[in-house]
Amino acid sequence: MFDRLWAPHGLVRYGVAPDHPEVKNCTHKFDAAATDPRFKFFGNVDVGSPSTPSPIPHTLRLPLTSIFTNYSHLLFATGCTLPTLHPSLPPSSYCTPALSLVHWYTQHPAAPPPPPLERTTHVSLIGNGNVSLDVARMLLTPPSILAKYDVPAPVLDVLSRSQVKHVSIFGRRGPLEAAFTTKELRELINLPDAAMVPIPEDVLDVRETTRQQGRILQLLRKGSNNAFGTTQKTWSLDFYRSPTGLVLPNEGEGTAMAKLNLAHTKVGGETGRAVPTGQTEEVETSLVVTSLGFHGEPTAPFYDSELKHLRTMPGGRVVDGNEEMKNVYASGWAATGAKGVLAATMMNAYGVADAILSDWLPGDKEVHTTMTPEGEGAEDVDLSKKREVMNPEPDLEGVPGEVQEGLETGVVTQYEDWKRVDEEEIRKGVGMGKERERVGWEEARAYLERS
Repeated sequence: MFDRLWAPHGLVRYGVAPDHPEVKNCTHKFDAAATDPRFKFFGNVDVGSPSTPSPIPHTLRLPLTSIFTNYSHLLFATGCTLPTLHPSLPPSSYCTPALSLVHWYTQHPAAPPPPPLERTTHVSLIGNGNVSLDVARMLLTPPSILAKYDVPAPVLDVLSRSQVKHVSIFGRRGPLEAAFTTKELRELINLPDAAMVPIPEDVLDVRETTRQQGRILQLLRKGSNNAFGTTQKTWSLDFYRSPTGLVLPNEGEGTAMAKLNLAHTKVGGETGRAVPTGQTEEVETSLVVTSLGFHGEPTAPFYDSELKHLRTMPGGRVVDGNEEMKNVYASGWAATGAKGVLAATMMNAYGVADAILSDWLPGDKEVHTTMTPEGEGAEDVDLSKKREVMNPEPDLEGVPGEVQEGLETGVVTQYEDWKRVDEEEIRKGVGMGKERERVGWEEARAYLERS
């Protein structure tokens, strides 16, 4: 397993909200798998073209050809790592993707700068999925509560200086189309020091078609535990609003607010899409945070610019041009694009594992433990051709030369390295009365060299 990040577990470590420790319990399964002597983990390794700069400068660059030479099968489980930006809201000091905030408060190796919370009073979140609600909750939860979770000390320091008083969560459609879950909404409603702005009755005058929609509408009608007007901090769910632009203040104005332009919308009857009504409004805001989904990296091997992820046949078999790549596979968001929750991507991974085993078994034997994942964008594939790029008889104990050199110089990490750092993070956390105190790459590397 090659990971661009120095620590394993991907989104569990660098995506799950710190105050959701129960979601991270799956790491026990990962630890169990890592004890298999056939498993090897190589962290801080970025696989791809050497001519393309890595988003994480300290990684070891490994050409894809080295993978082809040293292995018989290849699986891309690289997800969708880039945020989808809004065409009317280019990034600036007043507008940032939600992913940057998530990477900041999880101390991701990409190391984005902290948001300027000491001069931020009003935050506008564009998009109302679970990531938006996570960000809102992190900004509105007292740091004294967050301090017991896996929130790094530098993050808590910034949050303790925050001047945020209100968070607006804008969605272009209505409550029935909202992407957040009941659990995430309930957590916002139960915040101890914040209250929800009541939603106009006409917005909630809709008929649910599913049990989940009914529960969400019930919660929205009830409102937050704290009555509006009784807390210093507030938040709002602003439905039927679509951004059309952001006017920045003049340079040098310091704490001046930007002006977010919004079009009022309604849901089109036949299409279900948001369509403008002709009405508009302007909202003064300190910071706009866009949370509009994700897509794959255009420089990734076998990336399809139209799909914004890899093209695959059923079973996650990767396609390049009109040819199937023999023994090359993709699973999860790398194959499907950014859709579905954790359970869906897990079942997709099981289905791709079935396909790998079925292709490896002799004759027509097949393995089916779950549904075979559907492909996408492979309609014109010539089934009579398979391009062979992998090594059919690799050295099972061999390691790419670049990786071996990285292991010797301490640039590449292995799973046992991670477990040592993991123990140290937990030890430090116990002394601070929290779940763990996580470290960054430089501190981890120094610790590994000392221990």
